[in-house]
Amino acid sequence: MSGKDFPEDKMPAQRDATEGAAAVADEKTPFADPGLPPHEHRIQDVDERAAKRSQRTVALLFTVSALATIGFIAAFVAIPIERSLYVFPLGHISALNFALSLTLGIALFTIGVGAIHWARTLMSDVELSDDRHPIEAPTAVRARVHADFKQGAEESQLGRRKVIRNTMLGALTLVPLSGLVLLRDLGPLPGTKLRHTLWAKGKVLVNMNTNEPLRASGIAVGSLTFAKPEGLEETDHGFQNEIAKAALMIIRIQPDDFKDKRELEWSHEGIVAFSKICTHVGCPVSLYEQQTHHVLCPCHQSTFDLADGGRVIFGPAGHALPQLRIGVNDDGYLEALGDFDEPVGPSFWERG
Repeated sequence: MSGKDFPEDKMPAQRDATEGAAAVADEKTPFADPGLPPHEHRIQDVDERAAKRSQRTVALLFTVSALATIGFIAAFVAIPIERSLYVFPLGHISALNFALSLTLGIALFTIGVGAIHWARTLMSDVELSDDRHPIEAPTAVRARVHADFKQGAEESQLGRRKVIRNTMLGALTLVPLSGLVLLRDLGPLPGTKLRHTLWAKGKVLVNMNTNEPLRASGIAVGSLTFAKPEGLEETDHGFQNEIAKAALMIIRIQPDDFKDKRELEWSHEGIVAFSKICTHVGCPVSLYEQQTHHVLCPCHQSTFDLADGGRVIFGPAGHALPQLRIGVNDDGYLEALGDFDEPVGPSFWERG
C-alpha cells in the first residue's frame, strides 16, 4: 500500500524538501543527477495497528530465539551423547548434534529475521543523499552527526517499542550462553580422579621392563628401577592415563644418606618409591645421578633430591616429588601401603 492511498494529514512529517532534488546538466556536469524517487510511505507509517502487528511479529521472533537458546542448553545437558535418531533422508544421526544444530540455528535465524523485519517495517526508510566532505569533520558536521544519531534513535522507535527492545535484549543476552555451554565440551571435568592413582594397600610393585614383581633383595644400592602397579597392563584400555599417575622410581639409598626423617620412615631398608611424574608440567623424570641422589627432568631441567624427600633444588617445578609409602609382603615382594598422600604430577592437578 503506497502513501497516495492515505490523506495528507495522516502522513508523517517530511524532511527538507530539497533533499534528493535533481540537478540540472550544465557544462561542468553534462550528465544530470536524476535525484531520488519520491518517497512512498509504508502502511506501518500511517496505520498504528499495522505498526503494532509488526511490533508483535518482531517480539515473537526474538522470544522464539530466546526459547531456542534455552532449548540448546537443555539439549546439551539432557541428551546422552551416544543416543541416535533417524531423520529422513539423512539416516541415523546423533540426537545431540541434531538438537544442538536445530536449536542454535533457530536462535540465530530468528534474531536475524526479527532485526530485518524491524528495520523494514518500523525503522525510518527515507533515503537521504549528502555531499562528500573532508575526512576531518568540522564542528557543525559533528553537531549534525550527533543530531542525526539522536533522530535515528528516535526513528528506530527503540524507546517507544518497549516490547521489541526488551525481547531483543533478552534474545541477545541468551544467545552467547550457547558458546559458554560449548566450553563444557572441551573435555570431561576431572572431578577428584587426579587426586587418586591405582596404588592401594597391598598392591605389589611390578618392574616396568620385565613385568615381574620386585623383591626387596633385588634392589641394589644406587640402582634406579621403574615400577607400575600390579595388574596394570599396556594392553588395558586407559593404560596411558593410569600410568601417567602411577609410574614410580625405585632407588635404594644408604640409611646414613637420608636427610628427611619421614622419607626414611616410608622406605623399606633404604628402598624408596617416588612418583616418576615431574611436578612442573608432567614430564617423566628419569635422569638419576647416583652419587648425589639427584634426579633430573629432561624437559625443563627441574632437579629433585631423592635423599631429601624429593625436594626441588633447581628448576621450575612447584613442589617435591610425591613419595609412596612401601613395605614387603609375606612373599618378600615390595608392596604399597596405600595411595599417594597428595596429587602427583603438575601443581595445577591439585585443583582437580
